Amino acid sequence: MSSLAAIGATLATAAALVVGAILAVFAAATVAVIAVMTSALLAFAGLALRARRVRSRRPAEPGIIEAKHLGGHHWVAYGWNERS
Repeated sequence: MSSLAAIGATLATAAALVVGAILAVFAAATVAVIAVMTSALLAFAGLALRARRVRSRRPAEPGIIEAKHLGGHHWVAYGWNERS
């Protein structure tokens, strides 16, 4: 009877090892996917900041005023009272 229990314990241990290994692979794949998505998010954020910085450095054309939208129907204009 003890040999049957030993065989059962060995099979249960092997099954637990296989399930644990499969779960470890899924956990590692999840971490890898999160890392790839995070790096893509940071890359897009860097590109957006660079585009914003380049756009703000461009000199305004003469006669053109700049305005900032504050929400709703509210705008604030800059440069309208400066002499050229």
